[in-house]
Amino acid sequence: MHFRQLVLALAISTVGCNTDATKNDSGTQSQRSNDAAMTDVELFLNWRPEAEHGGFYAAEVHGYFQAEGLNVKITAGGPGILVIPQVLSRKESFGVTNADRLFLGRAQDADIVALMSPMQQSPRCLIVSKSSGISKFRELKNRTIAVSATSTFAQFLSKNGFFNDVRIVPYNGNPGRFMEKEIDAQQGYIFSEPFIAKKNGGDPHCLMVSETGFNPYTSLLFSDRAVIESNPALVKKMVRASIRGWKHYLAEPDETNKLIHKLNPEMDLDVLQYGAEQLKKLCVSESVPLEKLGHMTSDRWTTLAAQLVEAGSIEPDSVDATKAFTTQFLETSRNETAAK
Repeated sequence: MHFRQLVLALAISTVGCNTDATKNDSGTQSQRSNDAAMTDVELFLNWRPEAEHGGFYAAEVHGYFQAEGLNVKITAGGPGILVIPQVLSRKESFGVTNADRLFLGRAQDADIVALMSPMQQSPRCLIVSKSSGISKFRELKNRTIAVSATSTFAQFLSKNGFFNDVRIVPYNGNPGRFMEKEIDAQQGYIFSEPFIAKKNGGDPHCLMVSETGFNPYTSLLFSDRAVIESNPALVKKMVRASIRGWKHYLAEPDETNKLIHKLNPEMDLDVLQYGAEQLKKLCVSESVPLEKLGHMTSDRWTTLAAQLVEAGSIEPDSVDATKAFTTQFLETSRNETAAK
């Protein structure tokens, strides 16, 4: 089913739904007037609330969305929830996804565009035990690995010989089998699964997928091109508030982590604190300092598109990398900040 068909099905299923149903009707007349002056926006996440969404929640917790006149409803994702169709089916909406997933959507005629990427380095990793002696992807020979076989990173690793002579089994979403030594390695994000494994007595070591050359922008903010073209002022506000949120989260994550933990109790505060520390290394570097947070380059998008074609994840000529992202709102936000 193509994304446009998915969008239609989703739109039909939500006819008559009131997106403001959770609002409290007992506020004062003044509060209602203030609400009326705000622009309602929905932000759809690609998974349950975790550290990878920290900057967006920080923008809510610390009032950066509100300061831009935005009343943002953050809607969590989860198993079987497709973020791209949700964004395409709503007005004034945005989503969070990874660059490889955005390309898969564009290959299915979803005209979505990346607006900013908090992470410069992908958190994707394979977790092995230190005691195994494995320190490189090439040393995985004859091992059992739990990954999603249809994921783009697994297709890339397989195409480029990193999964030669390995046994692939399905990934079930938690480190249980890894801890029981039923498998030798499993996929994960560096700021969550390795910490949980260590906390439960394991000795995890992470092989970063980005070191193989496959390094998609992660947890990026995107929207439908129709929204971007019809309401650029709204998009500028959303990008600016999101960047402020991410900068705050990297510096002071505690208050935001309390909200994330409340929304997703499976994420303990110590896991979230660890995740926030790891994110600093993924979001900021010498080439992309804090003041350029959110930065994206044409070279990175073009390289990723070629890798996905080579791996067989998308068809040749199915996407145009130059239309997959825009830096227009990043540059505007930086210029306005510098002028203050």
